[in-house]
Formats: sequence, structure tokens, C-alpha cells
Amino acid sequence: MQSVSSELARSALDAAPDAMIIIDDSGLICFANRQVAALFGYPNVDIIGKHVECLMPGRFQDQHVAHRQSYTRSVRVRPMGAGLELFGQRLDGTEFPLEISLSPIEDGERVLVAAAIRDVSDRRRAEAEVIAARQAADRARESADRANQAKSRFLATASHDLRQPLQTLSLLNGTLRRTFADPNAGQLLAQQEQAIDGMSRLLNALLDISKLESGAVKPDPTDFAVAALFEELRLEFQGLAASKGLTFEVLPCDDSVHSDRSLVEQILKNLVSNAIKYTRQGSVALRSLHQQPSLVRIEVLDTGIGIPGDQLRYIYDEFYQVGVPTNSSREGYGLGLSIVQRVVALLDGKLDTHSEVGKGSQFALTLPAGHGTVRRTPPAAEPALRVPEAQVRVLLVEDDVSVREATRMLLKSDGYHVTAVASLAEALTHAAKDPRLDLLVTDYHLRDGETGMQVIAALREALRVPLRAILLTGDTAAVHELRMDPHLRLASKPIKAEELLGMLGALLNA
Repeated sequence: MQSVSSELARSALDAAPDAMIIIDDSGLICFANRQVAALFGYPNVDIIGKHVECLMPGRFQDQHVAHRQSYTRSVRVRPMGAGLELFGQRLDGTEFPLEISLSPIEDGERVLVAAAIRDVSDRRRAEAEVIAARQAADRARESADRANQAKSRFLATASHDLRQPLQTLSLLNGTLRRTFADPNAGQLLAQQEQAIDGMSRLLNALLDISKLESGAVKPDPTDFAVAALFEELRLEFQGLAASKGLTFEVLPCDDSVHSDRSLVEQILKNLVSNAIKYTRQGSVALRSLHQQPSLVRIEVLDTGIGIPGDQLRYIYDEFYQVGVPTNSSREGYGLGLSIVQRVVALLDGKLDTHSEVGKGSQFALTLPAGHGTVRRTPPAAEPALRVPEAQVRVLLVEDDVSVREATRMLLKSDGYHVTAVASLAEALTHAAKDPRLDLLVTDYHLRDGETGMQVIAALREALRVPLRAILLTGDTAAVHELRMDPHLRLASKPIKAEELLGMLGALLNA
């Protein structure tokens, strides 16, 4: 094989993409290709014969001499300064990051060292940008997490504190209506009750939207019978429809759905309520169609005023109502369908709308079918309420003074013997003195992080009986699992006086 000429070798080294130098065992530069001049700014004729340390910042030179001498005693192919940040220095004094690979070259009896030098400024800059972007993303994620936590704290506070004054007003209104026999006073109190109901509906709708937007609502999907939900809706809305001269038709079905039952119920309540509100004559119908093996389509149909085609796109906007000008007198607030749209998205469902002016509308909710057959159970008949022979003893636990006093006065006006306390410790103290308790009424959120669930559990353990209890809360999602407790009823704040009293009577007769 023909040997390679020195000129050809030099030409090959000059054509290499990296700067390359060759140094002897004393650290003098014997060769430098053209890339060295381009990278360091030294003309080749000026750099030959200089010590290699001239190509690095002064702070590294003494240390490099020792490293170089150590390498020449045990030469091998390896990267220089593995794990360290290496820097070069140009003729003009500027520094830049670099990588160096070392290779030994035998030249007769002496050993030379070839160094391939690469400027890594662009790579380090790109790495720094990636790190900066990752850090910015981490900060943004932490900021978003803090914002979500702040929203959750706000919603928890708002759900409790904003409902408290409404709860007080509602209970006081109920007590006054039961106290005054004057027809004029009764009319005034009825108007007051309507105003309280309006504030309650608006507050509940706004809090519902805030919870959905903040991600505080988490679906809990299970299989449930559509027919059982339909029966509850029939009982709730049949009277309202009849008061407007409408027929509310609920078609029988045997379908089951796999979804969050309470959220589906919220959707259908809004749709049925809207259908009744916008229907002047005719009917509202609720039906279920098992179109595909994996899907169930629940439809709400009405013979109402219908929605113009050019307004269909706006019906899910907040505070929008069909045919109602802004700032005019209105029934409701235009938030129901906005809530519906958010809940449908949360459930990964589908909502279709078809409407024709003067003929009515159809809202169709499509959800996953249940995984198995859910047997339909007929609704239990409401037990006839009994009048207790002895005065019923009720323990009321509520840390808000105004709500506690309003609730106490309402229950007392209905004949109950009421003891009102503010905390778990006070409740246990009373139970120890007088364990003859028939009912417990407790708020969910109490002071110092205590909850009504803790009160219920502690009193049941202390009394060793499954004490019947009503849990008042503005955050029913937090206590959803307790719906299966046969001795417990959940009441959503603000609750009407008659509703609370009816719940107490039903629980006594359960």
C-alpha cells in the first residue's frame, strides 16, 4: 500500500470541520489547521511554537500544565476534562465554551498529542434556552397550581360564607310566616321569600360555574337506572308543569347509563326547567332512546316558543336568554344552559339541539350506556308523618351565630326542644350531660377545620346509637359518599324553612 504524503495529510487536517492542533510533550504547538485560526483568531504562523495554554483563559493555565504533564505520562484516546466546563480564549480575549478530544500520535521515539477542538457555544445556548423554557414552564405550572388552590379555597369559603346570610334570611322568613296570622304580613313575607329565592338561585348558579371552571368538580361515574332518575324528575316538575296548564310526560324506559348520576341530574333539571319556562301551552316530554349498544340518548322535548336559528349559537352564553333584551325584566338569569354545557363537557358527553320557532325545541344528551343491567325499583311510598307523643329533642351544631339562632327559633316554633351549640366539643359535652337525643342538625363546615361529619361520627360513637342527622352544606360534592347512610339526610344551603321542617319530620318517621 502506497504511503500517504505529508502534504495530503496536511490538506486532510485543514479540511476537517473542527479546529485541530498537535502538541509535543512540552506543550508546544507543532501544527494547527486553518480552523484554529478561524476559531481563536491567531494566524497559523503566529501560533506555531507557542504553548497550548495560550488558547485558554489565564485562570486555567497553571492547572492545565499539571494535567497535560499527567496525560503525557499515560496517553490514551479520551475527551479532555470529562464532566468539566471547558473554555477557550481568543486572541482578542473573549472566552467561549468548547469540547476537546485527545488522541496520541507516535512520531518515532516521541509521542505527540492531537487535540480536536469544537466550539459548543450554539449548543450551550440552545441547552440554556431549553432549561430556561423548562424552568418557565415549571414556574407557570406552580403559579397555575397556586391559582387553582386559591380558587378552591375561595370556592370553599364562598360556598359556606356567602350562603350563610341567605340561610339566616330564609329561616327567619319561615319562622315569621309561621308566627304571624295577619294576611298583610303574610303577603309581605311571601314577597320577601321570592327575593331570597332569587338571590339563592343566582348565587348557586354562579358558584356552580366557578367550580366547573376551576376544576373543583370531579365526576364519579357509576351505572344507574335512567327510569329512577326520570321518576325523581317527574315528582319534582309535574306540579310546576301543571300550574302552567302543561302536560309533563315521562316515557317509561329500561336503559342504564354509566356516568355521574348527580351531574346528569343537574343537566336534566336545567333542561326540563327551561322547557317548562319557555312553553306556554302543550307539553314537555322526557324520554330515553338506546340507539346503539354503547350509547344512550336522553331527550327533553317541548312545544314551546322555539329558538330562532340565528340565536342557537348564543344560548349557552352566560346571562343570555332568547328574546329577552339586556337589562330588561327577566325570569331567571340565563345561566342554566351555560352550566349544562360545562357539565356535559366534564362528562365527555354530547348535547344536540334542534328547534323551530313556534313549534318547540329538542335537547338530546348522549351518554355511555351502563355496563350491566340495572334493575328498576319502584319508588317507595312516602310515609305518613306522625306527630310525636313527646317533645322531640334536637341538638343543633352551627358555628355561625346568626344561622344558629335563626335555625333554633324555627325549630322551636315547630314544637321541637332545641339545644344549640357551636362546636364538636360542646356537642359532646351536652351529649354526656343529656344523652336523650332524637335528632342532630349540623353544619358541614365548622370552625377550626371541624366538619359536621366528624360531629355525626363522634356523637354516634359516644351515644352508641345510629343517631339520625341532617347535614347542612353548601358543598354537597364533599360529602357525596354519605348519601347511602339511611340515617342521614343532606340539605343544600340555603334551605327553605318548610323544606328543613319537612326533612326533619320525614327523618323522624323513617
